[in-house]
Amino acid sequence: MTTHFTKIVAGLGWLALAVASGAGPVSSARAETAAVTATAEVKGGGSAAAVKLLKEIVARQRTALAEVAKKETADEAEDVRPKLQRVADDYEVLVKAHPDFAAAWAAYGLFLCEPVVEQRRTALALLFKANGLDGELPVVKNQIGVLLAEEGRMIEALNYFLAASDLAPQEALYHFQIGLVLDEARESFLKTNAWTAATIDKTVLEAFRRSVELAPERTDYAYRAAEVYYGLAEPRWEEALKAWSALERRLKGDIEKQAVRLHMARVQWKIGHAAVARELAGSVGVAELKGQKAKLLAEFDAEDAAEAAAKKAGR
Repeated sequence: MTTHFTKIVAGLGWLALAVASGAGPVSSARAETAAVTATAEVKGGGSAAAVKLLKEIVARQRTALAEVAKKETADEAEDVRPKLQRVADDYEVLVKAHPDFAAAWAAYGLFLCEPVVEQRRTALALLFKANGLDGELPVVKNQIGVLLAEEGRMIEALNYFLAASDLAPQEALYHFQIGLVLDEARESFLKTNAWTAATIDKTVLEAFRRSVELAPERTDYAYRAAEVYYGLAEPRWEEALKAWSALERRLKGDIEKQAVRLHMARVQWKIGHAAVARELAGSVGVAELKGQKAKLLAEFDAEDAAEAAAKKAGR
C-alpha cells in the first residue's frame, strides 16, 4: 500500500493549512537523539569512553544542524555538508569500535533521519541494529515505526508504536502515533481480520484522548483528535463539535481560530444546523483560508441542490 504519510514539524503553521489535513507519524529525530544519549549514560549502554565520544559527536551534530537551519538557500546549506559528513564518519568510527553500544547505533540512525541528511533506508537498518542490542529504547521503536509507516508497512509500524508506548506510557507522542496509524490505515487493519471497525474506533479514540491528556499544550494533537470523529464507522458529530469548540477557545492566532471555525461549520451542517453552519463559514475572512471556505460553501450548495432535486422528483 502506498502511503502519503509525511513528517510533522512543529511550528510550521500546520493549522492554517489543515482544513483537509493528512497528518502522519511524527519524526522527532533531533529530540530523540538527545534522549538516547541521556539513556546511554544512565543505563551504561557503553563504556565511559564510548559514552563520552557519543556526546561529543552529538554536540558536533547539533552545531552543524543549527548552521544548516540558518542558511536561506539549498546552495548555502551545501557549505555545511562537509561537517555533516564528518559527523557521519565519526559515527562510523564509534560503532566499529563499540559494536555492542546500542545508543551509538540509535543516535547514528536518528541522525540519518534528519531531513538535511535523509538516508532513511540506511537509518532503518541502523535502528533495527540498535533495537536488537537493546529492546528497551522507546525512541528507537518510535522512529522504526515512523520509517515503516512511510514505506506503507502499517501493521509492522503499529507494533513498534505499541511497544514504544508500553515502555514509556507517559509519553504522549507514542499514543498519538498509535491513533494516527490505525486511523490512516483502517482498511489495511480490517483486511487482517484481527481488527473490527469497532475495535479500531475504540483504540483510536482512546489513543488520541490519552495523547491530548498527556500533552495538553500540543494543539496539533488536539486538532487531530477532533478530526478523527469524522472517520469513525459511525461519525460522532456532537462529540466532534465539542472538541473543536474546546480547541478554538485555546487558540490565540486568528488564522488558527478561523481554520477551526471551518471545521465547526462542517460539523454543524452534518448535525442539521444549516443556518449556523453558513454563519460560521461566513465569519471566516482570512485570505489564507479563502480556498477552503469556498470549497466548503460549494459543498453546502451542492447538498442543498441535491436535496431540492430529490424532493421535486418525489412529488
